[in-house]
Amino acid sequence: MRLLDSTDTRLLLAMAKDPRRTVVALATALGISRNTVQARLTQLEKKSVFLSFERRISPAALGYPLMAFVHVHVQQQRLAEITAQLAGVPEVVEAHGLTGDADILLRVVAEDAEDLFRVNKAILAVPGVERCDTNLAMGELIPFRVSPLLERGEAGA
Repeated sequence: MRLLDSTDTRLLLAMAKDPRRTVVALATALGISRNTVQARLTQLEKKSVFLSFERRISPAALGYPLMAFVHVHVQQQRLAEITAQLAGVPEVVEAHGLTGDADILLRVVAEDAEDLFRVNKAILAVPGVERCDTNLAMGELIPFRVSPLLERGEAGA
């Protein structure tokens, strides 16, 4: 089920290319009225199309250049409690429930290897966490993106 029509897709592509464009500039570029752009943006917000601005802030700029992915094995019956505890670790910037060997995948940041060791200890100290497997991120090969999906949708419209 598609939540977006071709006008929404064109609007999002234009915003992805230049996120600082004003509503008037977007309307001009797309050949639609300013009111239409504003109404579409309001509807997209209501549909939760936009992620938080926080996702655009680089942890490295905040003094956390090291990133790692931690596969966490937990006691399943305590998952909600464990998740709440992990949310209290500031260096845990993202968490996903998984299928497979591990139960939770964390994306964590750290100042350096010693700090990562401290973060791992904090994760292991959470009651119900059985063990962790940590993989250091060596570099981002493909940054988070949705433009190819928008372009595919635009081509199919």
